[in-house]
Amino acid sequence: MDIYRAHVLVCGGTGCSSSGSATLIELFEQKIEEYGLSKEVKVIRTGCFGLCEAGPVVIVYPDGTFYSRVKAENVEEIVSEHLLKGRKVEHLVYTDHATKEQNSEKALEDINFYKHQHRIALRNCGVIDPENIDEYLAMDGYRALEKALTTMTREQVIDEVLKSGLRGRGGAGFPTGMKWKFAYNSVNDQKYVACNADEGDPGAFMDRSILEGDPHAVIEAMAIAGYAIGASEGYIYVRAEYPIAVKRLRVAIKQAEEYGLLGDNIFETGFNFHLFIRLGAGAFVCGEETALMHSIEGKRGEPTTRPPFPAVKGLFEKPTMLNNVETYANVAQIILHGADWYNAIGTEKSKGTKVFALGGKINNTGLVEVPMGTTLRTVIYDVGGGCPNGKKFKAVQTGGPSGGCLPESLLDTPVDYENLIAAGSMMGSGGMIVMDEDNCMVDIARFYMDFIVDESCGKCTPCRVGTKRMLEILQRIVDGKGEEGDIEKLEDLAKTIKNTALCGLGQTAANPVLSTLRFFRDEYEAHIKEKRCPAHHCKNLLQYKITDKCKGCTACARVCPAGAITGEIKQQHSIDPKKCLKCGACMEKCRFGAIIKE
Repeated sequence: MDIYRAHVLVCGGTGCSSSGSATLIELFEQKIEEYGLSKEVKVIRTGCFGLCEAGPVVIVYPDGTFYSRVKAENVEEIVSEHLLKGRKVEHLVYTDHATKEQNSEKALEDINFYKHQHRIALRNCGVIDPENIDEYLAMDGYRALEKALTTMTREQVIDEVLKSGLRGRGGAGFPTGMKWKFAYNSVNDQKYVACNADEGDPGAFMDRSILEGDPHAVIEAMAIAGYAIGASEGYIYVRAEYPIAVKRLRVAIKQAEEYGLLGDNIFETGFNFHLFIRLGAGAFVCGEETALMHSIEGKRGEPTTRPPFPAVKGLFEKPTMLNNVETYANVAQIILHGADWYNAIGTEKSKGTKVFALGGKINNTGLVEVPMGTTLRTVIYDVGGGCPNGKKFKAVQTGGPSGGCLPESLLDTPVDYENLIAAGSMMGSGGMIVMDEDNCMVDIARFYMDFIVDESCGKCTPCRVGTKRMLEILQRIVDGKGEEGDIEKLEDLAKTIKNTALCGLGQTAANPVLSTLRFFRDEYEAHIKEKRCPAHHCKNLLQYKITDKCKGCTACARVCPAGAITGEIKQQHSIDPKKCLKCGACMEKCRFGAIIKE
């Protein structure tokens, strides 16, 4: 076994890969060879470190120096200075947004972004090479499967998951152990285990990152689930837009089969479990369990009424147990450390941790895992670093298109299933999008409704027609053509869809509209009654005006494509609103801050 004095960990997640981390890995290996360090230093491609905003990320161990935004031209300097001479390259060391401190003398867990986190589902992401099963085994990988198969009955495994309090991380929050128990109690000659890796929420990348950084955690958990309910086959339904995740899953499954951890007679216990991948075409509705199963079968991905539930009649009309990626990522640790260990984390009714994809108007865009019960304020300000450019926080969207927008007054809401629902939103799968003062909440509602209309499977009339009518009203409002009574029409349509749509996605489709009406009704009224967008966002409601700060330099007039600006040199200019295209070119060009939006 080779022993190295230093390891260079380079993020190989989608975000950093798109910024050129694959090139960095090649250059590190090349330069390490050139400087004669190949027997002393090893380069490892990992999964996502979480702090996507700082990518491409490179961490050098054993000292734990965190380099951010590393470019190809920085590689030789890191090798020649840090790896050869032991001198850290200070100008590349990550600087915390809030404290302006570098981490050169701090442990990774002392950085604000990581300080409030408790990584269980993400425990190996950014730590191991996801394409090397030996590294997963070194992190206690497959010990939980061995423990379950050799020392526990199927009933004991289910009871342990039930006692842990683990709830489904796909959005609904149904007790995982109870779902397993239902499938266990279904009697049939064949049962299936399935994994929902379809993740279709805008801005969500939790499941993708887990599969990219720690695919064996999901594979091991599915094998445990298969043993528990009596299933010999499993399916991972993953969207084809996740090529890195798909590749690493395929590599991991092949390695597990070669090591005898998948297949026949696992650990010589007589338990057989085979795992297959099915690619989805990116339909949001296939995140709904019955639609997902139809898609695996090669049918049109659309939901069906329940009962019967999948635990009784699912894939190929056989009992099927379905969980999402993050739910599975917790299972092995529960079996390994016990239900009491997991139960001690979180709140009374929401146990463990939750992974969030933190995005939008936030400094520390990235992947976050915090204990249930952590407040929105902690996640957004302490972990996320607040809004960039000194902008004022306005709202946070949780739960994706099925969730809601929560205002500043609710920032102290604990993040758990019950409190988010009580606040007017929901947990969802874990997207968390932050908005600042420049976001128009009416247009945000229109954006999500546009997404829902586009993604509706069209099977039921309330969702197919009702959401389309809601989108038409919202579009009219942001275009400055809103009418008295539009708000009431939106509310009536929303309640009707919620009560009559076929599946959970349709029933929650109107949540972004209802939550913005609840907390930002004044913005709707300003659009309709005053023909004004308070956030100065909606183009048709904007008006550009030149103030007395104007020096008459004519720079704005020279860039105006419509010839809407007139005035003499060294005299205050004016804009003809009838000619103005509202392109903003004049405002960008003005050096004196003399042009404003109203």
